[in-house]
Amino acid sequence: MVFLMFNQVFDGKELSKNMKTDKNVNKKLEKLFKGISKEIQIFLFTDPAKNESNNSAARLIISMIMEAAPDIKLEEFNLEDQLAHKFDVKDSPTLLINPERFNIRWVGAPAGEEIRSFIEALRMIGLNRVDLGEHSKKIIQSIEGKCDIKIFTSPNCPYCPIQAINVLKAAINKPELISLEIIDVLANPEIAEKYGAFSVPQTFANENLIAHGAQSEELFMMSLKTMEEQRIFIPESDAKEVKTDLVVIGCGPAGMAAGIYAQRSGLKTVIIERNIPGGQVAITPIVENYPGLTQVGGRNLAEIMAAHALEYVKIFPGEEVIQIYPDDQITVLTNRRKFIAKAVLLATGAKYRHLNVEGELQFAGSGVSYCSTCDGPLFKGKKVIVVGGGNSAVTEALHLKNIGVDVTIIHRRDSFRAQEHLVKNLYDNNVPIIFNTELKKIEGSNHVETIELYNNKRKKTARKQVDGVFISIGYEPAVELANKTGIELTDEGYIKHDSKHRTNIKGIYSAGDVEGGYKQIVIAAGLGAAAAMTIFEDLINP
Repeated sequence: MVFLMFNQVFDGKELSKNMKTDKNVNKKLEKLFKGISKEIQIFLFTDPAKNESNNSAARLIISMIMEAAPDIKLEEFNLEDQLAHKFDVKDSPTLLINPERFNIRWVGAPAGEEIRSFIEALRMIGLNRVDLGEHSKKIIQSIEGKCDIKIFTSPNCPYCPIQAINVLKAAINKPELISLEIIDVLANPEIAEKYGAFSVPQTFANENLIAHGAQSEELFMMSLKTMEEQRIFIPESDAKEVKTDLVVIGCGPAGMAAGIYAQRSGLKTVIIERNIPGGQVAITPIVENYPGLTQVGGRNLAEIMAAHALEYVKIFPGEEVIQIYPDDQITVLTNRRKFIAKAVLLATGAKYRHLNVEGELQFAGSGVSYCSTCDGPLFKGKKVIVVGGGNSAVTEALHLKNIGVDVTIIHRRDSFRAQEHLVKNLYDNNVPIIFNTELKKIEGSNHVETIELYNNKRKKTARKQVDGVFISIGYEPAVELANKTGIELTDEGYIKHDSKHRTNIKGIYSAGDVEGGYKQIVIAAGLGAAAAMTIFEDLINP
């Protein structure tokens, strides 16, 4: 390949020597640029007092390409030129390609590995062709807002061109919305330091880091659309009707485990998720109690699970189930299509109830928690409060006390609703209790530092310094579908089921947090696997 001779960072003399001694380079370049009929205009902005070795390298690279592609034209300008002011160019060297049509610039010389990206950009513009996969086309067509992309690269990084070509495809495909800067970190260390881009490639969009490393084309397009890094890609389906053995509703730990076990048992299985795969796990900052993983980000764990599930089942994210019609063949109707199945598993989960006080969402994961089992060890030796008065709140407070946390429990009423033996344990363990008190505000800088409390009996407000707030006021199981379908619920509002996860409606099962019990990832996954095995046995032995 012609690109191999650029696999090092050359200074001007070495680069010139390599170009002249490789007689095949020109022929290879001519072949690459064959078919280009449109003139490509390159503006090179330089300052002799800045980065002259990179200025020379840029000139040499472009002149060599021009010998093989006469339709490529180069004009060079000083940084003091009016055009530099027009296009807001401040760094030397900077390259612009067809600047009246595209907002694409190289800040630095496209040498070394980056020659691949540069040549591919010229080819796409000159041939007026951007080869995008079908899924990528759909994603980029749905992008409506303006995106300012910066990608940091290095001439000796073999992975950088993969990501650079992804961003070039986006910028060339939608020039009216997408602008692009490809920044050489070696030539521009001050810019790299400003963004903290100390490893390459790193991609920013509208000042947000959306990718660290090279991605597949589809993953990059999804990252650009969502403005946050995506690590798994789930292809969309245009099917209006899907026939399968099992429909799993909910793509949390229970749903994904059920999908894996059911498919491995021989049941054709799909998973429907109205949000993103992972459920509550995906928004949990850190998980420290999942066997085999000492510490893992909740989102990372969710993505690991989803990637595993995708090896077996088809996942339909962003799709909401509207209605389930039970029969010998169960119909599941979503906002996008219809599913026909022999069985349905409800793994819709439950979410923590929120107080909805000022600062609660702001400090979630930075001092505000809903799970002492998950986050309690992080507060050992620190001062926290637990908000709530039921069994779960008292249990949380006792657990925190047991692991060495300085815990106080506050409750808005004058007595607990928790079981008597739990309350007795609370007093026996000398856990401070503040009755008739409500949490009104959570404050801090980067993490929780103070709270505002209101005594509803004395009508007085006070402030208290704490390191953490554990909110334990119950759960809200996602049982809307169960209610619509006529599935029985327990007195606590969870789905009622037998010991094998069967509901009162034939062919419909439940698993995970929507059944109640301990709200733990490992337990939900186990329940999902158990439900899948029951479904398999019921279908093969009706």
